[in-house]
Amino acid sequence: MGVHGTGGPGAAAPSVGVEEEFLLVDAVSGKCVPGAGGVLAEAGAHRWAGSGGSFQAELLTSQVEAATGVCRDLAGLGEQLRFGRARLAAAARSRGALLVASGTPVLDGRPPPPAPGDRFAAIMAAFGDVVEDYQACGCHVHVGVPGREAAVAVVNHLRPWLPVLLALSANSPFDHGRASGHAARRIVEMARFPGAGVPPWSATAAEWDARVAALVEAGVLVDASMTFWLARPSPRWPTVEVRAADAAATADEAVLQAALVRGLVGAALADLAAGREAPRADGQLCAAALWSAARHGLDCTLADPVARRPVPAWRLVDDLVARAAPALEDTGDLATVFTLLEALRRAGTGADRQRRAARAGGPRAVVEMLARQTRSGRLTGSGGLTGFGGGPSGGAPDAPPEPSPPPHETHGEETGVWDARERVPEPDAPRTDATLTTEDT
Repeated sequence: MGVHGTGGPGAAAPSVGVEEEFLLVDAVSGKCVPGAGGVLAEAGAHRWAGSGGSFQAELLTSQVEAATGVCRDLAGLGEQLRFGRARLAAAARSRGALLVASGTPVLDGRPPPPAPGDRFAAIMAAFGDVVEDYQACGCHVHVGVPGREAAVAVVNHLRPWLPVLLALSANSPFDHGRASGHAARRIVEMARFPGAGVPPWSATAAEWDARVAALVEAGVLVDASMTFWLARPSPRWPTVEVRAADAAATADEAVLQAALVRGLVGAALADLAAGREAPRADGQLCAAALWSAARHGLDCTLADPVARRPVPAWRLVDDLVARAAPALEDTGDLATVFTLLEALRRAGTGADRQRRAARAGGPRAVVEMLARQTRSGRLTGSGGLTGFGGGPSGGAPDAPPEPSPPPHETHGEETGVWDARERVPEPDAPRTDATLTTEDT
């Protein structure tokens, strides 16, 4: 990820970039495979390498990452996201694998070996069996800020909203062959590590750094770059990095996360410029809201850690949009956010869609659906959103052609993840017994 500039009065929109983590699964069995080295070699250089775009290894060899370069607008970001997915998906198919955007593996399999490198080896040595099968994947959003003090202050403002961002992105209801009962099981997996979840409130950058240094000195972090909080000042760039979201089911949903995060960062910077410090949201209530979001996604109430009362998740989504609206208007993104949120209301979260696929065709159908929507990148069923891509497939103009779909895929669903023929309950509608399954209880 390249260096990110910042906004200000009369300045260009704050920079934004996204890192997406994916799983590699065997095209026949649907189980995770250790193919990262070959896939990354096949993918080659990123088209936007000059501005920080890259393809990278992750901790385990069943995972790969696509990072965009520095972007200023959502159209450019969407183009880069689709390019990265198309390039990695094509590379995976050439090696008998599928690229899957899911927070956790759907099917069980043998734990993959770690990626090569001294740092990965140090992490494996430090955490032992905690990480030997840790195949959790997220969507990380970077937004440019004026400096490290501003970054820490912005993180304080973001703390109450992290559970809402998670609920919107929930995309890991299955874990190693079982229905977990959670919409975002990835968060439960992350809780294995010290200092996971919503970050503590910090008065200054020095206080933040001292806390991280104490964790390193205690031996629970490998180095100061390795924290597990869901929002932090980036250890490498002049950005705030938000890691609340599960791996985005589609590129559209990654764009939605990026837009909302940038809007919240803009709102925080405006408050700081006006001398308004972030509320000291109760840490335990933040943790409770995060747990509820992981358990139920958007189908729940979340603890509002500032108001100290339970609030329906979709109402908090509306509150989040209202909070970010002035910044979203400044960047011209508000209409896009409304369009994507309406599409998400109709399609359901990634977790909702995984469960529907499982009810219709079992676990293998889930894997096939995930590979299809990862490659398509679109949330809407009408062929994508205007301005979010460069061609009929929504990818960059010189992106490689999409591979042929694996066996048993339904070609009629390739235009998006939501089929207009399928009745989807409104988010606030009560469920009936006919819609409940074991994973919902």
